[in-house]
Order: sequence, then C-alpha cells, then structure tokens
Amino acid sequence: MQFYNRIKELEILRKTEEKAKDHAQMTIVVGRRRIGKTTLLIESVKNSPHLYFFISKKNEILLCEEFTEEIQNKLSVNIYGTFRTFRDLFGYLMELSGTRHFTLIIDEFQTFYSVNPAIYSELQNIWDRHKNQSHLNLILCGSIYSMMKKIFEDAKEPLFGRATQKLFIKPFDTTSQKKLLQEHNPNFTPDDLLFFYTISGGIPKYLEILIENKAVNFIKILETVLSENSVFLEEGKNILIDEFGKDYGTYFSILSLIASSKTSRPEIESILEIQTGGYLDKLENDFGIVSKTKPMLSKPNSRFVKYHISDNFLNFWFRFIFKYKSAIEIDNLEYVKNIIRRDYQVYSGKILERYFIDKLKTKGNYSSIGSYWEKGNRNEIDIVAINDIEKKIDIFEVKRNPANISINNLILKSSNLIQKLPDYTPQYKGLSLDDM
Repeated sequence: MQFYNRIKELEILRKTEEKAKDHAQMTIVVGRRRIGKTTLLIESVKNSPHLYFFISKKNEILLCEEFTEEIQNKLSVNIYGTFRTFRDLFGYLMELSGTRHFTLIIDEFQTFYSVNPAIYSELQNIWDRHKNQSHLNLILCGSIYSMMKKIFEDAKEPLFGRATQKLFIKPFDTTSQKKLLQEHNPNFTPDDLLFFYTISGGIPKYLEILIENKAVNFIKILETVLSENSVFLEEGKNILIDEFGKDYGTYFSILSLIASSKTSRPEIESILEIQTGGYLDKLENDFGIVSKTKPMLSKPNSRFVKYHISDNFLNFWFRFIFKYKSAIEIDNLEYVKNIIRRDYQVYSGKILERYFIDKLKTKGNYSSIGSYWEKGNRNEIDIVAINDIEKKIDIFEVKRNPANISINNLILKSSNLIQKLPDYTPQYKGLSLDDM
C-alpha cells in the first residue's frame, strides 16, 4: 500500500526539520506497533540528509559497526578507526552537526535498556554540551509506551525535559478508513465498513494486510483474520508481551474480561478474585491500553466508572482470539469463525457506538463527547455530545437496525441528564448502520 494520509504529521515534522537548521531539535515520536511510525519518519526526510538507526537487542559494539556504515554511506564522510560505544558515536555526530545539518532517527529507542542503560545519561550529557552549536534534527522513536513514557516523563530519568517536541501517532480516522475501503470496494455495505473498522482500527499495517489480501468485505475479512498462519492470530501477544513482562498473564486476563463486557472493577475482581486497582491504573496510565470512562456530567469523584480497551483490534483479539486460543492451538479455526458469526451482531453494537463517537470527534462541533448512565446501569444513553458555546446537547441512541431506535424512549431516559443543563437545548437523534 502506498504512503497514505498523515498530512498534519508530515507538516509538523517538516517544520521541525526547518527549525533544526538553526537550532538542534529533539522530537519524541510514540505510537503502538504497526501504526506506521517508521514509514512516516522516512517519508518526512526522504529529500533531506538523514540517518536511520534501528536499535536491536545486540552487542553495543556490533550496533556501532552497523551505524558507522550508515553514517559513511548516507553522509559521505570517511571515518577512520572504530566506535566501540554509542557514547563516542553520538558524540561524533553531535560535533559533525555543528558544521552541517542532518536528521538522525533512532528507532525503538527504548531498547537501549537491553543494550546498555547508561546510554541514556551519556546521550543527555552530550546533548546538553553540544545542542547550542548543533544543527541536528534528532528524532527518538519508540513503540513500548510505558518505557518511552518513563524515559522522557519521569523526573528521575536523565532525558526528562530535554525533548523540544512530542508527537503521538494515532490511527487513521473514520473518514480515511472509509475512503480507503471505498477505493478497493466501491460497493461496500455498512457491515463491510464496520468490520473493516473493527479489525483495522485505523492501524496502517492492518489496513495494508487487509488490502493486500483483498479483504474488503465481511466474509473475506473474517477468512483473512482466521486463516492458518495469519499474522493476526498472535498479534495481541506480540504487541503486549514486552509491555507487561512477567505479569502478562494477569493483564491478559483483565483485558479479556473487559473485552467481554465486564467493564467495572467490581465485576473483574469478583471473577479473578484478586485486587485489580493497581493493574487497571497501569493499563490506563503507564501502558495507555485502556480508558476509564464516567457518565457525562458526573462529579470528578464519581464511583460510576467503566473501562474499555482503546484499541479496536486488541479489543477484538481479546474477545475472540485470546478467549478461544485453545481452539486456535488445535487449528480449529472454523470453530472460532462460527463463534464470531454467532456473537458478532451483539458485539458490533458497541463498536458501532465507538465508530460514531470517533466520527463526531472529527467534526469539531463539540466541546465534550461521551456516554451516560445512572446507578445500576439504568437510563443508559449511548452518546452524549455537548457544545458549550452554542449551549446545545445532542443525545444519540445507536442501534444496528434503525427500526429498533425509539426516540420517545431516549427522551424519557434523558430526563435526569438534561436537568443538569437547564440552559441547553437538547436534540434527540438515532444512528444506525445506515448512517455510516
């Protein structure tokens, strides 16, 4: 699949590179694996002098040999002797950048923890000494969210406060996903689009795999995801096992329950019979995998809290692939497909809500968007969108089938909600597959 979208991100990166011609810049780029960080970064500097270092788990001397060759080839310089430490190699590049401008991309930057943890303090020391005379555009990229957050946001870490800019790479939005599907399947149905959104979640690598396999309708997408040797089968494990380390079993169990609609802490703890507060807090704040939601207009200390997995694909993976891994391990893929066919309509109802929330966010018409419920999950409202400037509140009911939408029932369920905003004008709307 050719390079697609990312216009805003490219503009930010190119402006940063222009700044670096006058003063050194350090940009942090973070995003989950498969999000297309490397492709984006290479695209942003393709017409400029640049170096690309990928940090793999190998000996520091071997990494320096590899990077020395990259420097000589890309910058057309002669290096006499050898670098045995990254400290010396980076020091050489900082001195070189005093006389010429170039970009240095260091990918999987967090992997230095496995190579030589002292590199972070060494890099900080060299950066502080040379940055005022340097014209280096330094881009530090990583996919393990918790480790990148620790490196740059923990006040005890040497690189804390050094970055001049942070760029968080997000999935493609709903408009881009719809456009891409339409290019490859002009006659797509709403359910084709919903399943395309469910599996890809706007992650470029997943979109690429689906497009390459011509998986642009519901049946073909299902066959591609649940085929023998499919990359999707081990994907959740491959993405998260480095994040979670030895505790991955507990984290996976919690995520599996959340994906199966056990979204409150008491529900999760009653099943697992352990305290999960610390795990949920890390999943939200350290790993960025779950989001905590409260009813719209609730007080900050409200106990009405639900958790959901932010990533569409991971939500699907934990609900259908991890949950039925025993069947997958004995190659009974048809069994899992039948379960998906059986449960998909119910499961996709919540994904449809997420689709419309994402879509409403892109419109830029609202100051806040969320959902609403009262004690005991009574009077649940799928989407509440508020415009504080125009003093409007749009209240939505979302159903796959438009025939199941009841505006009168929605008005009744909203009575307590609208009393909290007496000066706002409410509008009640239904959204279904037909509105995708």
